[in-house]
Amino acid sequence: MTPGQIIALAVLAAVVAGLIHGKLRSDVVALAGAAVLLGTRTVRPVEVQAAFASPAILALASLFVIAYAMELSGLLGLVIRGATRLCSRLGAAGLWLVIVLCGLASAFLNNTPIVVLGAPVVRDVARSMNLSPKRFLIPLSYATILGGACTLIGTSTNLLVNDMARNAGQPTFSLFEVTPVALIIAAVGGVYMVVFGPRLLSASPTEQEAPVPLASINPPTGEDPALYPVDAPFDPLRAGAALGVFVLVVTVAALGLLPIAAAAFAGAVLLVVTGMISVDDAYKGLRPEILLLIAGMVVVGLSMEVTGLAALATDALVGWLRQLGPLYALALIYGATLLLTEILSNAAVAVLLTPIAVALAESLGVSARPFLVAVMMAASAAFATPFGYQTNVLVYQMGGYRYLDFVRIGAPLNLITWAVGLAVIPMFFPF
Repeated sequence: MTPGQIIALAVLAAVVAGLIHGKLRSDVVALAGAAVLLGTRTVRPVEVQAAFASPAILALASLFVIAYAMELSGLLGLVIRGATRLCSRLGAAGLWLVIVLCGLASAFLNNTPIVVLGAPVVRDVARSMNLSPKRFLIPLSYATILGGACTLIGTSTNLLVNDMARNAGQPTFSLFEVTPVALIIAAVGGVYMVVFGPRLLSASPTEQEAPVPLASINPPTGEDPALYPVDAPFDPLRAGAALGVFVLVVTVAALGLLPIAAAAFAGAVLLVVTGMISVDDAYKGLRPEILLLIAGMVVVGLSMEVTGLAALATDALVGWLRQLGPLYALALIYGATLLLTEILSNAAVAVLLTPIAVALAESLGVSARPFLVAVMMAASAAFATPFGYQTNVLVYQMGGYRYLDFVRIGAPLNLITWAVGLAVIPMFFPF
C-alpha cells in the first residue's frame, strides 16, 4: 500500500469508529476526517472544494428551503390532519391509508417532518378507536423510509450516490429512474407490514401513554426534529406559492430541462425573493449539520477513489467473485450496505460504498448501474434498529417500543427487501 492509501484507510477507520461511538457529532467527525486528508495532502484542495460545492449539496440545501417553506405555511399539517379526519371513519383501514399517503409524500419531501406531524395523529386516532398505536407507528416510519427511496430527491442518499457516481465518471440518474425498483420493494414491504405487523407489534405493558416532547428527541445524525413547525397556522398564499414552486421544480427536473440542483436552487431563491419565506427562515431550513456531514463524508469517499484504495479493496474480491458472477457481487454490495446502514448514517454508508461498487463493477466488466441502485436501496433500508434512521427514533420514543420490537419486525423486512432488490434490480438495470 502507498502512503496515501494508508492515510486514507486510517482516516476511514477513525471516522467509522467515531460515528459508531457517537460521543461527537457526526458532522464534526466527518469534517475532522476531511481536514486530516487535506492537511496530509491525501486529497487536493480542489477536490475538497468540489465536494463542498457538489450538485448534491446544492440540491439538498435548496430542497430543504422549499420544504421548510411548505411546512411554515401549514400546508403539510393541513394535509395530514385532513386526510386523517377523512380516513378515521374507516377504522384500522383508514390508519393504513394515512400511512400509505405519508409514504407517498416522502418520495418528494423529507420524511422527518412528515413523521413529526403524522405520528401524533396516527397515535391519537388509534387510541380513539381502542387500537394499539404500536401496530401503526413503526409501519409509519418504515413506509416513509421506503417511500423516500422512490425518487432521486426523496432522500439525501439517492442524491449523494448519484453525485458520487458522477464523480467516478458514471452517467447520472434521472428523477424517476429508480422509481420502478423502489416501488416494487416498497409494495412488498408494505404487504409484509400489513400482514405481519399487527401480529409482531401487539400491545404490551411497556406502551407509553404520554407523548414525548419533540425537543427531547436527538437522532444520531445530529438532526433536531423540533426545528419543524408542528402546528404552523395555514397560510393559503404562502402554501400555494411553496407548493407551486415545488411542483415546478419537479416538473422541470423530470423533463430534463434543468438539472435538479439548478431547478431547486432557482425555486428556493424565488421563494426568498418574493417573500414567501423570510431570509432568516430560509437559513433555518438549510440544516447545515446535515449538509456538512455529507460534504465531509464525500471528501472521505473521494480519498478512497483518488488513492486507489477502493480499487485495491475490490481487487481482493474480484478473483472469486468473477467465478461466481455479477449477481453474487450485487448481493454482496447490497448486504454490506444493509449491514452498515444499521450502525452508521445512511449518508456515510452511501459515500463509503459507492466508490467500491463502481470499482467492483468495472473489475467484473459489467455495468455499474445495478450496483449503484443497490447502494441507493440498501442505504435507506434501516429497519432493524431504532437508531438507524431519524424517523425510527421518533416513533421509538413516542410509541414506547422496546429495542427488540424493531429487531423483531425490522430484521425480516431487511431480508425481504434484500431478496426483492436482488430479483428486480437486474430486471430494470441489466449487467
